[in-house]
Amino acid sequence: MKYCNDHAEDIQIAYIGGGSRGWAWTFMTDLAMEKAISGTIRLYDIDREAARANEIIGNRLRDREDAPGKWDYCVKDSLEEALTGVDFVVISILPKTFDEMETDVHMPERLGIYQSVGDTAGPGGMMRALRTLPMFVEFAEAIRKYCPDAWVINYTNPMSLCVKTLYEVFPQIKAFGCCHEVFGTQKVLAGIAARELGIEKIERHDIHVNVLGINHFTWFDYASYKGIDLFPVYRHYIENHFEEGFEENDNNWMNSTFNCAHRVKMDLFRRYGLIAAAGDRHLAEFMPGGEYLKDPETVKNWKFGLTTVAWRKDDLKKRLERSKRLAAGEEEIELKPTGEEGILLIKALCGLERVVSNVNIPNTGRQIANLPESAVVETNAVFERDAIRPVLAGSIPEPVRQLIMPHVINHERIMKVVMGGNKDTELVVEAFLNDPLVKGRASEEDVRKLVKDMMEATLGA
Repeated sequence: MKYCNDHAEDIQIAYIGGGSRGWAWTFMTDLAMEKAISGTIRLYDIDREAARANEIIGNRLRDREDAPGKWDYCVKDSLEEALTGVDFVVISILPKTFDEMETDVHMPERLGIYQSVGDTAGPGGMMRALRTLPMFVEFAEAIRKYCPDAWVINYTNPMSLCVKTLYEVFPQIKAFGCCHEVFGTQKVLAGIAARELGIEKIERHDIHVNVLGINHFTWFDYASYKGIDLFPVYRHYIENHFEEGFEENDNNWMNSTFNCAHRVKMDLFRRYGLIAAAGDRHLAEFMPGGEYLKDPETVKNWKFGLTTVAWRKDDLKKRLERSKRLAAGEEEIELKPTGEEGILLIKALCGLERVVSNVNIPNTGRQIANLPESAVVETNAVFERDAIRPVLAGSIPEPVRQLIMPHVINHERIMKVVMGGNKDTELVVEAFLNDPLVKGRASEEDVRKLVKDMMEATLGA
C-alpha cells in the first residue's frame, strides 16, 4: 500500500468467495464510487468460472468514466496466491449449496420448528456452522501463514461463530465481522423520529446509538438524534401504532421476502425496555419457538416472513442470468450508494478516516461487562489507522442477558464439535435441546433423530 496526499494506492485485497453473484457486486459498486483508495482485488473461489465472471464485471466497472474508484480484478487459483502479502482479506462464502440449506431450514418443520432465515440461530444456524467453520479453520491457518498482518473482514453467517473460529485458530488475527442489521434499525428510528417530530427527513447516520448484544440479536440502550432522547419518541409511536407497525412507503412488508413491519422489535421493546436492533426475521429466531415462530399463521400476524429456500434457489437463477448479462456488457451496475460501510471501514484502517461503527469481535476487552470474554459480541468501535478500538458498551439488563446466554453457550458447544472434527453428535444434541426455538417443542427422542438426519443430509455424518 502506498500513500499520495489523501489517497491510498496499490491496496491489495483478497476476496475469498470472490465468485459471489450478489454481495460481490455491492462491494464492487462501493469501491467504484470511492476515489480515495485504489488497488487490486484478488478473487478466489472454488467456483473459478464464477470468479472469472466477476473479474470481467469488475474490470468493466473500472473502465467506466463515471467510476472514480480504479481497481484491477484478477482471479487467483489458490489461497496462497490470493493471500500472500495482502493488506485486507474479505470473506463472504456460501457453505456448500442451497440443497444443504434446504435441509437446514425445512427439515425441522417436521417437528413444528419454523425458521425465518436459518443461517445464524436455531437448528439451521448450527448445521450451517458445522459445514462452514472447518473452512474458516483453513482460512485462519492460511492467513497466519501468508498475510498475518492483514485486516480480515468477515461477512459470512453464522457471523459470531465464523469470527470466533478465526480467533480460536489464530489468536493474533486482526479480524472482525461486519453486519448491516444495526443500520436498518437506525433507519427505522430515523423514519419514526421524522414522523413524530415533524421533520421532513432524518439521515441514518444522525441516529447515535449504543450497541449491545450478539450478531443478529443486537440491542440499543441509548438512541439520540441531535440531543433528543429517542426512547420516549419510540415508545409514543408504539403506543399509537403497534398493530400496524412501521412501514416505509417503499418497504411494504408483503412486497418482499426480507421486509417486515417491525412489530417483533416493537413487542420486544414493550417487554424488555430496550430497542431490539435487527430485522424481525433474525430476532424471532433467538426467541422461544412458541412465540413469534409458532407457525406460519403466527408469523403472518407479526407481519414478517419465512424466507424459503425455494425462493433463494429461484433468486439464484435470476442472479446467474444477471451475471451473464453483466459479464457480456448487456447490463451495467448502477452506481449508487449501497448503504454498506465496509469500504468506509477500509478507508479508516488505511488512516484516511476516523469512523465509529458496529463490529463483531471477541469480548476480551469486556465491551459488554456481563457477557463472557470468550463470546464474540457486537458493539460499536472506533476505526482508525491500523486500529479498531471497541467502545465499552456497559452491561446488558439481566432479562435480556438471559435471552442471549443460551446462544453464547451453544456457540461454545458447536465450536467444540468443529474442533473435534464434527464427530461429537452428543454435543450437537445438547445444543439443539438448549436452543430456544427447539426447547419444549419436541421430545428428546425426536430431537436426536432430527440431529442424526440433518447431519447425514448435509455433512455425510
